[in-house]
This record gives sequence, structure tokens and C-alpha cells, in this order.
Amino acid sequence: MPSIKVHKPGLCTTIQDIGRIGYQQFGIPVSGVMDEFSFTVANYLVESDKNNAVLEIPFLGPTLEFDFDVTIAITGADIQPKINNQDIKMWQSINIKKRDILSFGSLKTGIRTYLAFSAEIDVPIVMGSKSTLLKSKLGGFEGRQLKMGDIINFKNIKILSKKNILDKKYIPEYKHNQNIRIILGPQDNYFDENSIKTMLENKYQVTKDADRMGMRLSGEVIKHKDKADIISDAAVFGSIQVPGNGQPIILLADRQTTGGYTKIATVMKADLPKLAQMLPNDIIEFSLVNIEEAQKEYKEFYKILDKIKESFLVKPKVYTEKQLYVMKKLFGNRRK
Repeated sequence: MPSIKVHKPGLCTTIQDIGRIGYQQFGIPVSGVMDEFSFTVANYLVESDKNNAVLEIPFLGPTLEFDFDVTIAITGADIQPKINNQDIKMWQSINIKKRDILSFGSLKTGIRTYLAFSAEIDVPIVMGSKSTLLKSKLGGFEGRQLKMGDIINFKNIKILSKKNILDKKYIPEYKHNQNIRIILGPQDNYFDENSIKTMLENKYQVTKDADRMGMRLSGEVIKHKDKADIISDAAVFGSIQVPGNGQPIILLADRQTTGGYTKIATVMKADLPKLAQMLPNDIIEFSLVNIEEAQKEYKEFYKILDKIKESFLVKPKVYTEKQLYVMKKLFGNRRK
């Protein structure tokens, strides 16, 4: 069976797709990719289904040997990818040959890289997803991160006959200082105006306690009117909890399904990929938007992804009237 052998696993390489939708009521986290933009574009570059499972690679990349021909694309954080020790470009499709070795250098920008294939990773679908949930040992490759010697099997392989390259205007810039837009709630009534003002007028630093579950921040204390605890209710990707110490925590892909801390605000959908690429010590400044603005940006986020997908489709050549007239003169009277 076509496969990839893992010579070096990287720091925490896992198989991910968009996640397990519809199971939070049973206590099953959604999980899935951290950076939906990079994930989706990677799949579009290799002309795979938008939810085709990929490898999510944080910090330090793996070394992988291919035993079959396939097309790949690498997006997200720049970990200096190489084929057979030769640098290759990101944000475009690349044809891989049997016995080629893919490796990575040191991290330059961002934190999470996505490796997509014009093939399907052959692992079980668990509750509608191939995503790895490490804390529950669920999904992915045996419910864990990759390790040396693993053999990853593939099926439904195709090889692209043309190269797809993402227009530079769509390639995100990963900054160490990010403006993150938020919508207040659902428990903003647990905070007074001064507390909300504190959050909006100060900078917060990403601490080393940041992983796929959540991102702890440090900065000015956000005070509660009374208490930090609530009856547990639903948590979403981007929920900003404020526990008793007043230091915000942003919940991410592997978050728990419910939480008992007050949630002062929620990061809007379009800014979640920014969060996914932030490193410890990076700085966040929050800015407030209303629900209408957030919905508008939500639609724009997917509109851009649709434009990117369309840009890779083969389009019939359009001729001008003059060109058609000349072609008719040249070829119109020819017979077989």
C-alpha cells in the first residue's frame, strides 16, 4: 500500500481535519485544525476536498520518506521545507516522486505548518473525523502524535498535471504583535465598564502555557464585579475566559466542551487563524466589534477561500471577436 515512513517525528505532528462536528453534547471536543485558512488553502492547492485530512506540524517539522508519487502543498508557518535537502516553496503545489525525502529546517514565522496531499490519509474515521485528540487518544494515527518508524498509509492517489500557486495577496503575514477583534459576551455582564476598558486599552502577552487547548495571557488584571465562577456552559473556539486571577485564557481547538469560568468575550471567526500562528511572548491587542461586523467578516473569510479555490480551476480560454474572426478565416474552410 502507498505510504510515508516517518524518519523523524517533529515536535508534535498530528493528523487533523476540520474536526468532530455535532458531538459536544456528549462531551467530545471538536478538535480539528488550529488554522482553518492555511488548512483549506493547502487542500485547494492539491485539488483535494476542503476537509481532506492533513498533517499539522507545530514548531519543529518531521522527516518523511515517500514510497509513491503524489502532489503535496505546504502552508502556514514557515519551517523551511526541503525535498532531498533542496529548499522548496510554500503556498504552491509540488509533485513528489517515489523515494523523495521531505524535511524541514528551523522555524522562521508563525508556529503551525500544514502539509496536504492529493491523496487520502488512510486512518479510521472516528465520529465523522480523522482528527487527533491527544488528551483522549482519539482519532488520527492511533490517537497520538507521530513517532519515529511510523508508516502512514494512503489511498485514492492522484497527481496534478499542472502547478497551482497561491496569489501573494492571499498569503498571510504572521506578526508578533496582533490586533484581535472580539465580540463581548456571553458573560460580559459579570464585568463593569472599567474592566472591559482595561481589556481593550492594554496589551496582553502570550505565555508559554499555550497549546491546542488554550492560550493563557498575561497583562493587566481584569476584575470581576463579584465572582469568576458560573454554572458550566458551552465553550467555543475563541471563548475568552477570565478566571479568578483576572488573567484571560483564550480557548482553542482542543478546548473542553463546557467551562465554569466567566467568558468576557469571544474572538471572531476571521481572526482565529491569527491566534493559531502566535508564539509565546507575542503580543495581543483586543479591539471590539459588534455582531454585524463579525458576521460580515465571517462571510468575507469564506468568500476569499472560494475565490482561491476558483483561481485553481482550469478555465476555458476566452477569445476576442477579432481573434475569432482571424481563426475563422484560417481554419473555417478546412475539411478532414
